[in-house]
Amino acid sequence: MKKKLKIGLAILLTVSFAGCTKEFSELNTNPNTSAKVLPQNLLERALIETVSNNMERSRVITNELMQVTVNTLVEVDRIFRYDIRRNISDAPWNTWYTQLTNIKDMYNLAAENTADANSKAYMGVSLILQAWVHSMLTDTYGSTPFTDSNKGKEGVYTPTFDDQKTIYLGMFKMLEEANTLLNGAKNISVGHDPIYAGDVAKWRKFGNSLYLRLLLRIAHKEEVADVVIPKLKEIATPNNVSYPVMMSNDDSAILRWTGVSPRVSPWVTLREPSWNYPKMCSFFVEKLDKTNDPCIGEWATKIDGIYEGIPSGYIFGATPEGRSLLPRSLVSSPMMGNILNYAELQFILAEIALKGWETKQTVAHYYEQGINSRISYWGKTTGSYLTSPAIAWNENETVEQKMEKIFWQKYLALFMTDMQSWIEYRRTGYPKLTKGQGLLNDGIMPTRLFYPLTVQATNLQNYNDVLSKQGEDNLQTLMWWQKP
Repeated sequence: MKKKLKIGLAILLTVSFAGCTKEFSELNTNPNTSAKVLPQNLLERALIETVSNNMERSRVITNELMQVTVNTLVEVDRIFRYDIRRNISDAPWNTWYTQLTNIKDMYNLAAENTADANSKAYMGVSLILQAWVHSMLTDTYGSTPFTDSNKGKEGVYTPTFDDQKTIYLGMFKMLEEANTLLNGAKNISVGHDPIYAGDVAKWRKFGNSLYLRLLLRIAHKEEVADVVIPKLKEIATPNNVSYPVMMSNDDSAILRWTGVSPRVSPWVTLREPSWNYPKMCSFFVEKLDKTNDPCIGEWATKIDGIYEGIPSGYIFGATPEGRSLLPRSLVSSPMMGNILNYAELQFILAEIALKGWETKQTVAHYYEQGINSRISYWGKTTGSYLTSPAIAWNENETVEQKMEKIFWQKYLALFMTDMQSWIEYRRTGYPKLTKGQGLLNDGIMPTRLFYPLTVQATNLQNYNDVLSKQGEDNLQTLMWWQKP
């Protein structure tokens, strides 16, 4: 009984103390396979749990905020109306910090055994994953535990919150170290790597592509521009062997669901009514239809022979009749476990080129490469899509018109990718969403999620301290990179 109580307490601490757990990694390891936990034992489970969490948050939160779908199931707590309950924040926070424990343990275990030829590889992969998870945390909540996070083994149960500038510079340091560690490192275990089947060179490309995503996100901040922009220019230089990035769809970071345990999509257990209650939003599906987007059939069903959505932000009590749905085929699609794909990278480079930070390739090159990659990612062909007036690149258009084109395509490339399209909207204002009359939160797109209630209950002093610096714990407080 005492043993069971201790295990239950360890799980509770995992959720309550922002990832500062003791020995959680051991709960995810089969004790019959090794007398000691090995780095590879932690990699697959951490990835599966994190990506599964991200998929569900994308379906429930991002799709509603970014007008992919509209929830017509109930009249209250409708996220598309910017009506977000506090407990919505709990699941992403808890999962991300729980898996950070496993990811950090992977680094520490590899660092303790430098005689192992794979130690540098696992350390590098861990650092990339740490930066990835911390980026989602800070871009969702603002200031978060970073320096003191996941130190339960060291007795740190009430971690301080780092400001977002500190977190970003810390993530850049992680990615720099990962790039160095993975340069020439030996490939890792194929069976434990559901992303790249052990290919360390591809992990390195992913890390540097993630680096570009994060550099661009804060490139407008003058206080770090002297560090960020030179590094952004360096990595964005084509064929830079010092910082290799993704070169094709084959390099995309995707957890492809196989249907064989444990690589089973988290949605396969959803009953059909639960899957079907979000209806397609007119903003999303009707623009796809109008532009003859080759991917529309992968992302939406027809109703009475046509694609038809319903408007987001409609007034209380005026629920429209549901129309097109997300196809049931997405439930088990191997492509839904996206982390960062080659198409997104191309649109990152298109923006960098448009701003004059990369001049060896044209903006049009990256834009068109991104579209081709996005469409082929879904097994479709581009056909005449690139030459249609609404899509074709036009050098005579304004910068704003060009940005709008780039970000519409980036929005599509980020389909079902954790919180990324919502994060990018907060950074850029693109794509230009419609505003319904039924919006709450003063009609302001939520700028962040609430801190979980467990943070207040277990870490009150540091919670109050971060609010005194960042601002109120509400849906309108701007985080550091959102401020001018």
